[in-house]
Amino acid sequence: MKSATLIRNAQIIGADTIRHADILIVGEKIARIEANIQILEEYDVVNALGQPVLPGLIDDQVHFRESGNAHMGDMASESQAALLGGITSVLDMPSTAPATTSRRALEEKYHLAETNMATNYGFYLGATPDNLEEIRYATASGACGITVSMGASMDSPLIEQPEALAAIFKSSPLLIATQCEDGPIIQKNLGFFQEKYGAHIPISAHPLIRSAEACYRSSSVAVGLAKKYGSRLHVLHLSTEKELELFEAGPRHQKRITAEACVHHLFFEESDYARLGTRIKLNPAIKKKSDREALRRAVLEDRIDVIATNHATHRWEEKQKPYAECPAGAPIVQHALPALLEPSAQGGFSLQAIVDKFCHAPADLFGIQNRGYLKEG
Repeated sequence: MKSATLIRNAQIIGADTIRHADILIVGEKIARIEANIQILEEYDVVNALGQPVLPGLIDDQVHFRESGNAHMGDMASESQAALLGGITSVLDMPSTAPATTSRRALEEKYHLAETNMATNYGFYLGATPDNLEEIRYATASGACGITVSMGASMDSPLIEQPEALAAIFKSSPLLIATQCEDGPIIQKNLGFFQEKYGAHIPISAHPLIRSAEACYRSSSVAVGLAKKYGSRLHVLHLSTEKELELFEAGPRHQKRITAEACVHHLFFEESDYARLGTRIKLNPAIKKKSDREALRRAVLEDRIDVIATNHATHRWEEKQKPYAECPAGAPIVQHALPALLEPSAQGGFSLQAIVDKFCHAPADLFGIQNRGYLKEG
């Protein structure tokens, strides 16, 4: 067996640089990056032929379902799909059955991952109205962050009580990642469409039920609490132009409040429901073309800090059900990078922008060591 791998003639992509050089990998680390490294007999040589070489992508929001919902996918199947799409590290949400809302459950999940995950991994601890002590004693070695579903989620514990939210934002020692949609607004909108259509609500109503108003109302509450208590906040899967008003453009290392956009909100817009139907029923909903274009601009101007997937699998037959019965979610990890590389759909994203938002940024914001960059060591 060869003792090292030498990647020759690589175009090494960073956020601010494109460098032509060779990459020598010894063991599991990059030992040298420089031009014209001498080839030795013990090297396994790969010629990159001048093509781009990217760091492994880091997905800061996936739902791999295990344990409890493995019929939809499991750690093994979903992490292998991620690798096929160039994603080598994932941060998995607590949407298991039961939800991962205790340190003990986290330990069990890590134990399960040791023999099932094909990627690097970290896990969120899910917040509930009743597990404040678990949150207070969470550590970065045990959880990548605390995730808070602030209303209308289909598979995570909801927290809509103002006093419970305030206690979490005041007490959490870790980054708080929020899923923001306002439950009462969504229920009101749903009632309107149920009265109008009965059991036959069209998929085109989805962005009107889970509306821009519902997203903005909830996101503004999260940002307000973070500012009040000085919390480290990361708002997941922004889907509206209006929400962007809540976030500052600029270098992420200067921010206490950051934001994420998902590939599907950068790729699709509401006219795609006619073609794809419930296959693109996702929460938050895919909305107007103007929202998509605003999100793309926000990525490029550093108002949005991270690109992720919110990967969530369901069985094909589940996704064919009528609107009200169809679960939200789509299998995205294998397709995210190819979608972003589509010239017609990428909205001006360069390889450098993709590397910055999908590799460097999650490594920086979540304190992930030795991942997300191509550099010696």
